[in-house]
Amino acid sequence: MSYYLSSKLPPYVFEQINRLKADARSRGIDIVDLGMGNPDLPTPEPIVEKLIEAVRNPRNHRYSVSRGIAGLRQALVERYERMWGVKLDPDREVVATIGAKEGISHLVMTLLAPNDRALVPEPCYPIHAFSVVIAGGRLERVPWTTADELLEKLRAAVKVDPPRLVLLSFPHNPTGVCVDKVFFEEMVGLALEHSFSIIHDFAYADLAFENPRPPSILQVERSREVAVEIYSLSKSYSMAGWRVGFCVGNPEMVGALARVKSYMDYGIFQPIQIAATVALRKCEGHVELIREEYRRRRDVLVKLLNEAGWQVERPAGSMFLWAAIPERFKPLGSLEFAKVLLERAQVAVSPGIGFGESGDGYVRFALVENEERIRQAARGIKSFLKASN
Repeated sequence: MSYYLSSKLPPYVFEQINRLKADARSRGIDIVDLGMGNPDLPTPEPIVEKLIEAVRNPRNHRYSVSRGIAGLRQALVERYERMWGVKLDPDREVVATIGAKEGISHLVMTLLAPNDRALVPEPCYPIHAFSVVIAGGRLERVPWTTADELLEKLRAAVKVDPPRLVLLSFPHNPTGVCVDKVFFEEMVGLALEHSFSIIHDFAYADLAFENPRPPSILQVERSREVAVEIYSLSKSYSMAGWRVGFCVGNPEMVGALARVKSYMDYGIFQPIQIAATVALRKCEGHVELIREEYRRRRDVLVKLLNEAGWQVERPAGSMFLWAAIPERFKPLGSLEFAKVLLERAQVAVSPGIGFGESGDGYVRFALVENEERIRQAARGIKSFLKASN
């Protein structure tokens, strides 16, 4: 039997690698898993301790509120002002989400009517594109390799046929590209001129290496007339499984999402919200340590891959390395090459095709193993590349 929505979504490419990885491990093969962006660093202890304390209080076991408890929203407001100088209204311009992915998908469903056009830069995190498909919108992918190229393409696209929505994300997954405030000023100007909305996925806000404070789109004058930002605790505080995110900015868009969520869910488990409040208010030093750990891993992997003969560039941000497939393997395509790496080098990576067709010449390494394991992965890749010569 075919179901309408599932028929619109292609098979999840990464699942093929996951199956092969599981099969190899069942046969006793040690696979270094640099595929899924699933943080291995533990959640900071003060957050865990607060969760334990809060969960023991039976008053916190009841339904919560879908838009997030007041203390959590206020803590997020305080951090935005500390980090980016952005002042937000916790009641009108902030709603808590069950992670960034839920926030994006429900927000796109809220904003798009059937066949509304949405521009999504590609390569992209899959939900950026497929949230448009799920919402019944008209997806237009915009292939790009540099921020300047992307800005030029978006500028041309909105002038020809203004979209309803543009979805951005910097620091970028999977490429690691970062942009400056001027980029956002240009985009906000276009949105004001051509009457479209912007969603900026800021999930990697705290994981930039060359500039430790990448800009928020909300720093741009008049941005709140057209834009919202999605912020997440998953990577910044190593709280991926906790599922805590936020949608902030334009009060009409935030309010519309809050209304939809009031029908869809009862919000995050309240002890988690209480612990997340501690994260935002008391764990800034832990964020710095987490970023530096990813920086060290990035530098080790880039250095060793280059020494092995696989020429790669250092990403400016995120927790990923976006690597062009070595020339002699490009005819395989990214999925088959990822399978070969798994079999021959015992290293799992994400095939670039999973981030859109324009990503097919690349694979993505996630920096989710310690330095010793990253060195093991690099040795396996080096031996594989040498043998393949």
